[in-house]
Amino acid sequence: MGKILISVVGPTAIGKTRLAISLAKHFKTEIVSADSRQFFKEMQIGTAVPSKEELNEIPHHFIQHKSIFDPYSVGDFEKEAITLLAKLFEKHDCVIMVGGSGLYVDAVTKGLDEFPDVDPSIRKTLNRLLKEKGIGELQNQLKLLDETHFANMDIDNPHRLIRALEICIGTRKPYSSFLNKRKTKRPFINMMIGIKADREVIYDRINQRVDIMIEKGLLEEARKVFPNRALNALQTVGYKELFNYFDGEWDLDFAISEIKKNTRRFAKRQLTWNRKNEGIIWIDYDEELEDLIKRIDKEIIAISNA
Repeated sequence: MGKILISVVGPTAIGKTRLAISLAKHFKTEIVSADSRQFFKEMQIGTAVPSKEELNEIPHHFIQHKSIFDPYSVGDFEKEAITLLAKLFEKHDCVIMVGGSGLYVDAVTKGLDEFPDVDPSIRKTLNRLLKEKGIGELQNQLKLLDETHFANMDIDNPHRLIRALEICIGTRKPYSSFLNKRKTKRPFINMMIGIKADREVIYDRINQRVDIMIEKGLLEEARKVFPNRALNALQTVGYKELFNYFDGEWDLDFAISEIKKNTRRFAKRQLTWNRKNEGIIWIDYDEELEDLIKRIDKEIIAISNA
């Protein structure tokens, strides 16, 4: 029987943290976070970092271990996560991974795709275009050059937009044409649990979560990092909308409504990303834990007998 990594995926606000903790308790193991928004210590409320009580229940890794001032890429995460998993598997037969960042989950379970080198001047030009004309111009360009990737990525993240565009422009091929070419063999069995719900349920949970974040002090948290708004880590939903409020461009009610709208869009992209992963065991968001554990145990037995 090999070592097993159980990855819990699904749209934001659907209950991934709660399920991951329950599974970790059942298997007497630890949790690896693959949520890139939760890596940074300055961002807690707006990224829905697990509470102190939840963190104390089960050992968590990659939670607020970096500063927004630290350069940190998905490649860095892949290397550190694989190294950590090797150590965790010395103690446990099963480890739980949880997160809403599909690229970071895939980096651990499948390995990263390889891209050709392109002229560095392309990135400089795109950064200048971002500064002069805004993110909308980059979004329009990517939609023209690679509609497939445009539909699946976080189009509100300028860093990822520029990365995709520089590949499209530098190679004259769609960014998506380089994806899923490399299959990295991992020394563990990957099992993915996907949480699903009707769209109305997801959207309602998102709206409620945003209201709770505001009540907990998201406004004050965003104001503290506002002077560093240009950092890549802060180009994310929940902060950039409040930055527009601080700039006087929007009133607070509109900024909050935009957080909700953009979070719903983000959830939709998460669902699109996860649907392309074959072999996910899909469960309803309100499925009883006892029933889910039985299903997982059956899957593990089936894998061990294969």
